[in-house]
Amino acid sequence: MLYDREALAAIIAQKETWTREELERVLSKMPERAPRFSTISDKEIPRLVCPEGDDFDYAAKLGFPGCYPYTRGVQPTMYRGRFWTMRQFAGFGTPEDTNARYRYLLDRGQTGLSVAFHYPTLMGYDSDHPRSLGEVGRCGVAVDSLRDMEVIFDGIPLDKVTTSMTINGPAGILLAMYIVVAEKQGVGADRIGGTIQNDILKEYIAQKSWIFPPRPSMRIITDILAYATEHVPRWNTISISGYHIREAGSTAAQELAFTLADGIGYVQAGVDAGLDPDDFAPRLSFFFNAHSDFFEEVAKYRAARRMWARFMKDRFGARKEASWKLRFHTQTAGCSLTAQQPTNNVARTALQALSAVLGGTQSLHTNSLDETLALPTEEAALVALRTQQIIAEETGVTNTIDPLGGSYFVEWLTDSLEAEAQAYIDKIDELGGIVRAIELGFPQKEIGDAAYRYQQQLERGEKCIVGVNKYVLEDEPPIPILKIEEEVERRQVENLRKVKSERDGDAVQRHLKRIDEAAREGGNLMEQFVDAVRVYCTLGEIIQTLKGVFGEHKDPGML
Repeated sequence: MLYDREALAAIIAQKETWTREELERVLSKMPERAPRFSTISDKEIPRLVCPEGDDFDYAAKLGFPGCYPYTRGVQPTMYRGRFWTMRQFAGFGTPEDTNARYRYLLDRGQTGLSVAFHYPTLMGYDSDHPRSLGEVGRCGVAVDSLRDMEVIFDGIPLDKVTTSMTINGPAGILLAMYIVVAEKQGVGADRIGGTIQNDILKEYIAQKSWIFPPRPSMRIITDILAYATEHVPRWNTISISGYHIREAGSTAAQELAFTLADGIGYVQAGVDAGLDPDDFAPRLSFFFNAHSDFFEEVAKYRAARRMWARFMKDRFGARKEASWKLRFHTQTAGCSLTAQQPTNNVARTALQALSAVLGGTQSLHTNSLDETLALPTEEAALVALRTQQIIAEETGVTNTIDPLGGSYFVEWLTDSLEAEAQAYIDKIDELGGIVRAIELGFPQKEIGDAAYRYQQQLERGEKCIVGVNKYVLEDEPPIPILKIEEEVERRQVENLRKVKSERDGDAVQRHLKRIDEAAREGGNLMEQFVDAVRVYCTLGEIIQTLKGVFGEHKDPGML
């Protein structure tokens, strides 16, 4: 402990005197501005936190940067060594449009790429499918075949950048395309670095962009883990994503709990498939939301590192320190952005990004001010990137490691979030694990209830969103937004038809048959995906083949 019992008793006595003599005198003349103070997640906040117990074990709860339990960061020097990777989530229209945006951002100092795919790709449909009508290129870039991936990364050396791909059901297929594009550049799979989101469990919990039922989806993920461990060692095979859980309305503790529970589920699935956690766990990464309650977010990241280190070391018996370290990407909260007074979003994003940096993120995306209205314009994306660069280069917050460590309030909040999250994880274990909990609708209901409570608080005025339920303006001038023209869909469908007409049709059918056989007989599907995309099998064709074996997931509608 940091204080001996005599010193603690003196502090407690001094606090009691302050409360009785100073605080009560002031409160009798000027009451506090609210009867209750709480975080955005509605966790009640004490008026003042002081050292009041003798159970704070510095080594067990904090330690040192780069050392177990990693509360203070996973690298010994953190940002004194190098800044986090600065990514801007980008992708729209045709592959040519997205390639131009990537070049624009890289030229202005972005250090990593992050691919946003349009909804048909997320759901496993080609652009010429009837269900893609009206959606092509609108919420991200259209990727139907290897040809599209070749265009997106044309002129971008894949051994010099890392790429994050926000894709789940078809994640293995998109990774296969990226591997083959790198090969065509002369870059071996062992030299490429990046991340596929590949977190299907959070789709059932929150985002709802699923294709197959949970159990065959987990089988595909273990195939990817096995393949990437051997062939793509620098690739992060899953980005375990609390971001979308928070966007769906969860509290910070729920985001923390359900994200780590998903991670436990993936590690257990790998172990059950015969993999050693030390072979694949070092390439797992996480993806968290940076919401608006500054200290709650900082505490959440610190608690996540400590909890994951404990789970990997004690629960799974991992021996490598690399397996214990929780590395994470952060994105500022899309759900906090407002269409009203959208320039306010610049301030929101800057503060959210600062919480991620002070919480020790390894990678960061800052939302653009116009994202609640449309995909970002070039100007808005540049402002968002400059926000990160100002934090890194001008504020001084990167000059020391974990500057908030040891704050009585931050440490109290970190412990509190950890305890609340652990209670959720214990409940999930009682239900039979995260897959069974999802099948029962447990995390879905918890998140739905939390979102409803927050909405009620907004409507009663107990929580404030500037420009929405307080400081409202009647007349707001419009801002320029990015518009996707109908011509985009026509060009993309034309290009897809051209690919289909020029490829070797017999080879396509042969490889689709091999995928069908592997799905039925237990062969590694990732191996088949790589071979299939080489002959320009489309994403939709591969997904349709898998649907014939695995079926499609239907929402149980339990809420």
